[in-house]
Amino acid sequence: MSRTGPASPDAAASASAEQPGPHRPRALSFDRAAAQYAAARPGYPPELFAAVEELTGRPLRGARTLDVGAGTGISTRLLAGRGAHVTAVEPGPGMAAELHRALPDVPIVRGDGNHLPFATASADLITYAQSWHWTDQARSAPEALRVLRPGGALVLWWNVSDHAVPWIAEQDARLRRFFGADDSAHGSSVRSCDLPAALGFAHRQVPWTRQVSIDTHLANLGSHSAFLVLGEEPARRFLTEERDRLAELFPEGTVEESYVVDLDVAMR
Repeated sequence: MSRTGPASPDAAASASAEQPGPHRPRALSFDRAAAQYAAARPGYPPELFAAVEELTGRPLRGARTLDVGAGTGISTRLLAGRGAHVTAVEPGPGMAAELHRALPDVPIVRGDGNHLPFATASADLITYAQSWHWTDQARSAPEALRVLRPGGALVLWWNVSDHAVPWIAEQDARLRRFFGADDSAHGSSVRSCDLPAALGFAHRQVPWTRQVSIDTHLANLGSHSAFLVLGEEPARRFLTEERDRLAELFPEGTVEESYVVDLDVAMR
């Protein structure tokens, strides 16, 4: 990896910036499935980034952006494609290595949102794609405010499966029975009422779909932490049974996954 320390003179030197979080073992479970995650997880639609620009009142082009919990770089790539000057922040070595393979020119800092190794007032945007819920908000919210410049924005988003689609709702019910009522592998946002009220988040929802093979759909499910911490045999058993159900529903072998991106934006 080209950089595991500070990505610019504004970053404080800290390859040891990783701090224990409330769900750290589960958060780092993605590390051992980094290639699967990169290959199977959905991206984000262009409309999401248009909504970010509208809610922040500035273009992404030229914005000094920290993509925190960047994982394998799914959101990082899209932000860079819109012209943002992105630094990826990722605690997991496996995920960071996969990101570097895909995006060798993007600077990577090993760290997490609870202790951002960057100078005060050094970023225009701090983004969390699928990752804010892995932080300790009592620490990550003040850290974001510290690192954002005046007029900057904290931007959070999650891909959430659209349960208005009948087959997705039925699959979610099976997942919840399998894992327990409070768990699934369909993704879930942090409810607006659970976000720091003092930050005054604006909320937007962006629906979108993608068409993938049954194999990719199952690999996407299997890349969620609920499966990764479960153990190979029970995960394999559930996903094999799910493959049989999906083959009946989609005999042509193509699944249309429907999502609603939950977007929350707070201005500094």
